[in-house]
Amino acid sequence: MSRNHTVVALFFITSLLILLTACQELASSGIQPQPTIEKIENIDTESLVESVVATVEARALKQETAPTPMPVVADEGGLPLAVDQSLQDQLIDIYRRINPSVVHIFVFDEIEDTSLPLGTGSGFVFNDQGYIVTNNHVVTEGESFEVVFADGMRRKAELVGADVDSDLGVIKVDDLPEGIEPASLGDSRELNVGQFVIAIGNPFGEAGSMSVGIVSGLGRTLDSQRIAEGGGRYSLPEVIQTDAAINPGNSGGPLLDLHGDVIGVNSAISTRTGTNSGVGFSIPVNAVKQIVPRLITDGSYIYPYMGIRMLTLNLELQEQLELPQATGAYITEVTEGSPAVDAGLIGANGPGGDLIIAVDGHTVLSSDDLIAYLVFQSEVDQVIDLTVIRDGEEVVIPLTLGERP
Repeated sequence: MSRNHTVVALFFITSLLILLTACQELASSGIQPQPTIEKIENIDTESLVESVVATVEARALKQETAPTPMPVVADEGGLPLAVDQSLQDQLIDIYRRINPSVVHIFVFDEIEDTSLPLGTGSGFVFNDQGYIVTNNHVVTEGESFEVVFADGMRRKAELVGADVDSDLGVIKVDDLPEGIEPASLGDSRELNVGQFVIAIGNPFGEAGSMSVGIVSGLGRTLDSQRIAEGGGRYSLPEVIQTDAAINPGNSGGPLLDLHGDVIGVNSAISTRTGTNSGVGFSIPVNAVKQIVPRLITDGSYIYPYMGIRMLTLNLELQEQLELPQATGAYITEVTEGSPAVDAGLIGANGPGGDLIIAVDGHTVLSSDDLIAYLVFQSEVDQVIDLTVIRDGEEVVIPLTLGERP
């Protein structure tokens, strides 16, 4: 036992003996001590010393081996918040590594040899050949482009390709400044609601701004900015919802995980004021992996196409249509001359209407599930097998996908 522990033990024993002496004096004077004191009148001093020493040693060992408590601060409401220094260091490291790959894009219109500014946005370096990913809505109206890197270096850029349905666009600079590395791409299928995410971009022209939040939701959809033939709009599935601050100027910038990998391209916000309201949307990086290479090589991306309009049923519609289940994608209309017609699919505008419940053996719970399969796991001219409920029975129908008009 250490010297300090021995001193503490002796102090405790001395105090106890003084207390016992006082109790005996009280008893002789006619004043009765409390029963708890009377129970230790015939005490074994040697045993007491050994017991106290053992207790002191155990408590000292416990204090020495106890983990150091995490520093705690309070939030605005007075609730304690654990401050993890390692997370802060990680965020700083991610910014230092990734911000050089994020660019500020200036968009101009050319009128009579005069460049008129149209707006600004964000983007990130896709590969070492100078290709930069951004949003379609950032670049689609521009005639010329200027890219500013984090170190202030500027480059002229040209539009390579754009896709309105995914809101992705690609521009290219002739050469990258020294030391600029392409951003690494993650996998949006591995995301979980609640995980931390980081947005880097240029909101309101404030270059190189970083914000932190979480994945608020998965499997959202974004409507295309173009009207489809016959009305309605195509939509992009598997969109990421986040509460990381996204504002005008963030468009086209990366959404990152805590490894610093791009897991989305910030595209839109849901707001009534035009500024961040905590509901932002990011195009999943798996769409980038599939679409951007085609934009680079072909200037456009061709989606597989069935030629149907569909909806997800509620219980009331299920009952009205006398269907055995509400889950699935109910065909409301089949477009003339489409692959769906060739395959013999039936919409609500025909007798009855097919309810698609699976595609190539993958369960379809809603129309979003079918769209996601078409966009991410199929291609033009591919034959897919649709399992539908028709007249109360399951039927498997093969369909050869065409090109989205």
